[in-house]
Amino acid sequence: MAGLYIHIPFCKSRCSYCGFYSTTHLEMRQQYVDALCKELTSLTSHLSPLTSLYIGGGTPSQLTIAQLEQIFLYINKVYPLPSIQGEIEITIECNPDDVTEEYAMALPQLGINRVSMGAQTFDDQRLRFLNRRHTASQVPQAVERFRQAGIRNISIDLMYGFPDETLEQWEHDINAALSLDVEHLSAYCLMLEEGTPLHRQLQQGLIRETNEETERQMYERLIDKLSEAGYEHYEISNFAKPGFRSRHNSSYWNDVPYIGLGAAAHSYDGHRRSWNVADLKEYIRRVENGLSPVEDSELIEGWTRYNDRITVALRTREGLDLTTLTDEHHDYCMKNARRFLNNGLLILSDHHLAITRRGIFVSDMVMSELMKV
Repeated sequence: MAGLYIHIPFCKSRCSYCGFYSTTHLEMRQQYVDALCKELTSLTSHLSPLTSLYIGGGTPSQLTIAQLEQIFLYINKVYPLPSIQGEIEITIECNPDDVTEEYAMALPQLGINRVSMGAQTFDDQRLRFLNRRHTASQVPQAVERFRQAGIRNISIDLMYGFPDETLEQWEHDINAALSLDVEHLSAYCLMLEEGTPLHRQLQQGLIRETNEETERQMYERLIDKLSEAGYEHYEISNFAKPGFRSRHNSSYWNDVPYIGLGAAAHSYDGHRRSWNVADLKEYIRRVENGLSPVEDSELIEGWTRYNDRITVALRTREGLDLTTLTDEHHDYCMKNARRFLNNGLLILSDHHLAITRRGIFVSDMVMSELMKV
C-alpha cells in the first residue's frame, strides 16, 4: 500500500513566509504537466495499491481544468481510479481566490473528494502582511462553492503568532473557521524561516517575533475551542471531526510508503527515502530526456530509522508504538523518556509512548532528548 503525492510548484505570487520550493513561472505549466505525466508512466514497473492521492504545492489550483484532466487521465492509466473512487482519499490544495463555480464543479468529476485550502487568517490586513492573494470574504465563498459541488471533506489551514497579534484576534480567526463547519482544520505558528521575506524584515528590525508565552496561550486556546466544537486533536497541528483524519498525511506519520512525483517531491519505499531535483527546468529536462529526476536518496535504517520514528510518531495522538522498535532502540528510548514520564510530559499506555497535552508545546525539546545524536 502507498500514498501518491504530486507536487505542483506554481504560484501566482510568493507568500512572504513560504520556504517550500515553488516558482512563479506560470508560462511553464503545460511543459511541467507533460513531464509529470511522463514521470507517472514510469511507475508501471513498481506498482502497489494506493491508499491516498494528494496534489499539493505550490498552488495546484493555478493549473487549468484541462491540465488537471490531463494529469488524471495519466493517473488512471497507472491506477484505475474509477474502480476505487470513494474508497481512497483524493485531495487537492487550493487558494480561495482560485475557486470559481466552474472550478469547484470540475473537481468531483475528476474523482477529487477532499480539498485543503489555505485560509491562514480572516483578517485582510494580516493576509496582506503574508502577501496572500485572497481576501477573508473569499474563504466562506469558496467553501460554499465546494459544498454546492458535492465535496463533503474540506480542510482549511490557519496561522497564529503574527507580530503583535492578540489572543482576541486569534480567537476571532478560530471562531470564523468554526463557523464554516469544515471537516478538518490545521493550525501552524508563523515561522520566520531563513531566506524568506519575513525573515529579512525581522533582521532589519521591521517586525518582531511573538513571545513564546503568547504563542503557548494561543495554542492552548486553539485546543480548547476546537475540542469543545467536537474536533479530535489527532496530531500536533491537526484537528478533525470523527472519521475525517487526513489519510494521506497519516501515512507519513505511520511509516506507510509513499511515492512523490514532480520537482522537489520526496518518495519513501519503507527502506529508502529519495527526492527529486528541486529545480523546475532541470526536472523537465531530465524527464524529457528519459533520465531519472531523482537527485539523491538515503537509506533509512538503524538509528536513522529510530530518529525518524521519534520525530514523526510522537506528533500523533497515539504516539510511538514501542513494539515496533528493536530491543536496543526500545531500551534507549525508555531510558531517556523516564524523566519526561515522571514530570508528566510523556505518558505510557498499552505499549505506546505519547506526548501529553502539557508536553505538546515543548515537544521539539522532548523529541530531541529521545533522539540518538
